[in-house]
Amino acid sequence: MLNDVTQTTETPARSLPPSAPKRRTPRIHRAWFVAAVTFVTIIGAAAFRSLPGLLFDPLHEDFGWSRGTIGLAVSINLALYGLTAPFAAALMDRFGIRKVVAVALVVIALGSGLTVWMNSAWQLLLCWGLLVGLGSGSMALAFAATVTNRWFTERRGLVTGILTAASASGQLIFLPLLSWIVDEYKWRPAAVTVALAALAVVPFVWLLLRDHPADVGLKPYGAAEFVPKPPPVTGAARRAVTVLLNAARTGPFWLLAGTFAICGASTNGLIQTHFVPAAHDHHMPIQAAASLLAVIGIFDVAGTIASGWLTDRFDARRLLAVYYALRGVSLLFLPMLLAPTVHPPMIFFIVFYGLDWVATVPPTLALCREQYGDDSAIVFGWVLASHQLGAAVVAFLGGVARDAFGSYDVIWYASGALCAAAALMALVIRRRGPAPTAAVPA
Repeated sequence: MLNDVTQTTETPARSLPPSAPKRRTPRIHRAWFVAAVTFVTIIGAAAFRSLPGLLFDPLHEDFGWSRGTIGLAVSINLALYGLTAPFAAALMDRFGIRKVVAVALVVIALGSGLTVWMNSAWQLLLCWGLLVGLGSGSMALAFAATVTNRWFTERRGLVTGILTAASASGQLIFLPLLSWIVDEYKWRPAAVTVALAALAVVPFVWLLLRDHPADVGLKPYGAAEFVPKPPPVTGAARRAVTVLLNAARTGPFWLLAGTFAICGASTNGLIQTHFVPAAHDHHMPIQAAASLLAVIGIFDVAGTIASGWLTDRFDARRLLAVYYALRGVSLLFLPMLLAPTVHPPMIFFIVFYGLDWVATVPPTLALCREQYGDDSAIVFGWVLASHQLGAAVVAFLGGVARDAFGSYDVIWYASGALCAAAALMALVIRRRGPAPTAAVPA
């Protein structure tokens, strides 16, 4: 492992362009510190993703809003989270990672903090739906993809897995805390906690994050030659749309977008949004249900990092097929497992689902790189948009189903069937040789 993160030789001066600083490469490559700052940043921003599932019952009791209305706010949030991501990736190419991420965190804090004074449903849609959705979209996985693509040519699958797991780590940290705050002090202090958590990360981003290895005179980790920093890319929105139009002419894009939409529907839209209220319907205490959701975060970290390791070694299509098939089977059993108390079969489900939660991200990102090369971060942003649109649809329909049928059972079964379809879709993605930017130099 030491060899994976160290480079001890002095960088030959002849490998650098005249403008590049000639300095000794540090023993631990700066890329790993940038990855660590990115990890902490995503953890801080993950606080807002832990809260929506805890608010259904409190907001319903305080304001009398239907679960469908509350689900609509979460749906807008998730949709904007996805739709903003590809533009955020392009904005990072234009203005730099550090500026875009710092502004996004401030917007998240503003949207969450303003909910304290809301008294109408439209204000929930504006603050939690629009503002937090836009801010979180700029902190989406396209952020992790951009950092990985710029700073690493080796270990990309592993780094992707680690950064993806950061979101689950944030969930692990904040879910028990927020559920306790909601239970003891109601929902407003919890919203303030989310705002403060987002603001607390801003100094780390501004002081420690760097946009490109060339900013500190280094090669990307694993690269044989120095890579000059590219000039700012103008027309960020136009580029994002152009990349989408080009990718949309290819079959793999639609298969990746379709599978990832089902991924979002069965994770963020379903379990993260509706598991706590569904468990509460079966008389499980909110803190117990939130703790189970946090345990998913524990095993998600292990599952996602392991998936990144596997992605560096095995066919990404087959990995996706296995992940979706196993997820679908587990969802079919969930209605039989919900009960007033936590029992061993439910713990088994939580562990199993946690290992599979976002294990789909490293192979999906690897397929984007394989198919689309230098545009892969923006393409992945659009694929992530489909993930969040799928989540948005189920977040809304789950609340509607609960209002209409008095339970969530039909949503569990439908999502299980969709996961089976996603497994088949993953297998028909055509293979393509590795993109030049992803190749490991000899």
